[in-house]
Amino acid sequence: MKYANKGIIKWIVVATVVIALGVGGFLGYKYFKSDEYKLHKKGYNQDQITEILKLKQEKKNYIFNNEYNPEILKFYKEKYFVMDNLKKYLNYKKENKDKSYSDVVVLVNVRADEEFYTDPIQTDLSKDTLILVNKYNYLPSDYKIDDLVKMNLQYAFNDKTIKSEVYDNFKGLVNIAKQEGLTILANSAYRDNIYQTSIYDSIKNRQGKAKADSLAARPGHSEHETGLALDVSTLKGGLDGFETTEEFTWMKDNAHKFGFILRYPEGKEHITGYSYEPWHYRYVGVEVAEKIYELDITFDEYYAFYLK
Repeated sequence: MKYANKGIIKWIVVATVVIALGVGGFLGYKYFKSDEYKLHKKGYNQDQITEILKLKQEKKNYIFNNEYNPEILKFYKEKYFVMDNLKKYLNYKKENKDKSYSDVVVLVNVRADEEFYTDPIQTDLSKDTLILVNKYNYLPSDYKIDDLVKMNLQYAFNDKTIKSEVYDNFKGLVNIAKQEGLTILANSAYRDNIYQTSIYDSIKNRQGKAKADSLAARPGHSEHETGLALDVSTLKGGLDGFETTEEFTWMKDNAHKFGFILRYPEGKEHITGYSYEPWHYRYVGVEVAEKIYELDITFDEYYAFYLK
């Protein structure tokens, strides 16, 4: 009986070892097939692996299907990250190491990582009052506006026209400003392609092409051709002095309530492609204008992230 018990114990020990080896082998096999192991083999550390495994599938898949690159995770954290632009972010950052991840995301999103006018596309006209017209997006040559209306001298200088929806909202803006003792008028409004050509060519002939491109839009690329943009001033002052007026301060703080945004803000020239224009306002509708104002971004940024 004594020897029998020893035999039983021996077999129990052997069985336990075999089972342990089997379980260990299974767990080892399972680990080597796991996402964690694959990421470890790529070169990611444990903190990065933990972060990756929490990602949504599309973002996770990109990491699994590409070589080790911790830059990817840094871009994933950016507020205005767009998955379709990831390769461009990585390439642009590689060539511009001094730029922050936020700057890279913004510049790539709005195509400001590209040369102006080199590969422009026709703007999406279905966006209606939210169409994007800039140095990368142009209006078709046969673009027509059916609802242009003439602006009264109470709201604009002589012979100005604009889209009817824009006019209705601009009148509301002017009337409220007037109640506060301020006078705001449209100094420039809708321009047809011929007029825009004359403006651009005039600057180019006097100051050169580079200067013209920083100050004015090429024909087909001007917001004024959409009937959605206005240059504003006071009754006695011109555009250049508008920034120093009370009217400018009021517009900056209130225009969004009527659907208008300061289109080319100071400090955003690298994004918009244009010099600061304190007088240039673009109509986008109240809801979008308020969001752009709240987020403190340009229309280019808004379009790239929220509309494109």
